[in-house]
Amino acid sequence: MREIDIPPLWLAIFLALAWALALMIPWHPFGVVGQGLGGAVVLAGLGLMGLALAQMLLGRTTFIPRRDPSALVTGGVFRLSRNPIYLGDAMVLTGAALWLDAPLALLLVPLFMAFIARRYIRDEEARLEAQFGAAYHEWAARVRRWL
Repeated sequence: MREIDIPPLWLAIFLALAWALALMIPWHPFGVVGQGLGGAVVLAGLGLMGLALAQMLLGRTTFIPRRDPSALVTGGVFRLSRNPIYLGDAMVLTGAALWLDAPLALLLVPLFMAFIARRYIRDEEARLEAQFGAAYHEWAARVRRWL
């Protein structure tokens, strides 16, 4: 069970909830503008995730939750966010809600972020603190968890 408890699964579940809200509640105020903006936000989120993944691979550290890191990556997109992959996930969910023209689905975004922080980020931060101590604290003092 632990092997399938990964952030992309939870993103897919939240995306399915957004889609369900779009189908169940016929309130669609965004129209074509929402589709364009939503598509752009989804692409930006995917791009952010790709950049963060590439930087972690170049840093020779894991991007898989619940594994011990071998390096502290603090450059590139990690100067903007301590969790750019999760931020990218939140952007994908936001963009999907806009694209689906489902304004109530936007309420899922802060719920998703809180869920991810509780389920993954807290543990990852504890691992980074244990592994890198002062270097982690210095970086965490400069860079916010999300943005």
